[in-house]
Amino acid sequence: MSGGGEFDYIARRLAPLSAGFPGAAGLSDDGAVIVPGPGCELAVTSDTLVSGVHFPDDEDPERVADKALRVNLSDLAAMGARARAYMLNIVWPKDADAALRERFADGLAAAQAEFGVHLIGGDTTSSPGPWTVTITAFGDVPVTGAVRRSGAQPGDLAVVTGTIGDAWLGLQARLGGRDRLDAAHEAYLAERFTRPEPRLQLADVLRGHAHAAIDISDGLLADFEHIAKASGLSLTLALEDIPLSNAASAWLASQPDLKQARLDLVAGGDDYELALAVPAGRIEALRAGAAPLPLTVAGRFAEGPSGLQVTWRGVPVDLTKTGFTHF
Repeated sequence: MSGGGEFDYIARRLAPLSAGFPGAAGLSDDGAVIVPGPGCELAVTSDTLVSGVHFPDDEDPERVADKALRVNLSDLAAMGARARAYMLNIVWPKDADAALRERFADGLAAAQAEFGVHLIGGDTTSSPGPWTVTITAFGDVPVTGAVRRSGAQPGDLAVVTGTIGDAWLGLQARLGGRDRLDAAHEAYLAERFTRPEPRLQLADVLRGHAHAAIDISDGLLADFEHIAKASGLSLTLALEDIPLSNAASAWLASQPDLKQARLDLVAGGDDYELALAVPAGRIEALRAGAAPLPLTVAGRFAEGPSGLQVTWRGVPVDLTKTGFTHF
């Protein structure tokens, strides 16, 4: 994409997405100005999605845009931040047609309207390589109030929002890597993979009741391990206590090795639920503030060598994989 085509696309499809955010100046400048709310500081996060790695090459462009924004907002949710705005850097494939670019903009418009955020800048280019989308998201959080992964305390409960493993099962179906379930279960799992739900509604309650938090992108085990190591604590998780959806439970019922199947679910990644460290005395207040979203206690943090231990029915499990890694 070059010349007038690039700038026409920016003016026609991307600049309108900045309307309502004065600091974006209609995307007419090379930068934007963000003024945090009173008593707040900026929380900033960035994620990149690459075709063939984070989404299938034949994915609907609207879904790609929707997911790209959602996974960034999930990071803000884990910090207890209120989402404000985002920047978009996109590398189009050289052979991208107009329909791909149009549908991508449609998906972006719908997603940002749902979450009340605005596009405030970025860059568009093209290359012979894969389609690549990078979003940097900005949020407001009270000064010194951000929830970090390093704040867990000895005795804190390891708490999980929602259910785990659905996105991995949705991806496996796309790849032909498992037997199919009934239509309702398959539709649910496909949606969980392509359309994660950032838990932005929990921002205030997390700041009030959680010592530490992280969104579950690499896999529940890997991300809880990040909290444990950053906090200098030992964490034990009970594999049988990890929350599963009805669809995941239906898949699990057909597996010959329940322990290994559960390990696959908790290491699969792309859940975009939250992993939390919560004082035992605050769990009920957190549940009340999070309702109707379910919260599940899956383990406990303790003093000791920093890291993760997983048990299955009380017996320690040897872990060969805790989550997704690019290298």
